[in-house]
Amino acid sequence: MARTTTQLRAHGLPSLRTGDPLFPAQGEWTYEDYLRLPDDGRRYEVLKGVLYMPPAPGPLHQDAVLNLGALAKSYLRSNPVGKVYIAPLDVILPGGLATPVQPDFMYLSNERRGLVGERVIEGAPDLVAEVLSRSNSVEDRRTKFEIYAAAGVREYWILDPRIQTVEVFILENGAYTRLGKFGAGEQLRSQVLPGFAPVVDEIFAA
Repeated sequence: MARTTTQLRAHGLPSLRTGDPLFPAQGEWTYEDYLRLPDDGRRYEVLKGVLYMPPAPGPLHQDAVLNLGALAKSYLRSNPVGKVYIAPLDVILPGGLATPVQPDFMYLSNERRGLVGERVIEGAPDLVAEVLSRSNSVEDRRTKFEIYAAAGVREYWILDPRIQTVEVFILENGAYTRLGKFGAGEQLRSQVLPGFAPVVDEIFAA
């Protein structure tokens, strides 16, 4: 859930009331406003003009992201079809959908490498993965789910480290359809990376 203005002030930000000289009201945030946020080590995202403050990742979250990144990089060394990135990295999605979002993990094919700028990725990655926590499941399963589909992200993975599952969704006619839900001992499947099929246990290994 998006933090309220009271919650944001409690985290050390100036007032976000309408008319504030530095920050706009929720629903009116732009990338330029985001760039004026303090460099305080926190992670911020702007989704459809609303400022979000995702919680700091815990150890299970970090294990999943780093393991997935390492497995994907190993695959791409033998199959140089694109490149992977992990958070924090700003991604600007078209139409004001995200200014920015910071996916936990993303893959860009060689055909989309032109989206990579000096500081940001401007456009939709081919594949995005988000790791669930107790406090971000609504954003990842609803808000980001809708935003990534609308932006044209071809494949969306939702990783749940608590129950060690990976859900893979593919984009069909502008909406996501679940390709599969993969658990312990199973190899996940991907249409965007058809030869990349790690065992789920490898992703969640401590």
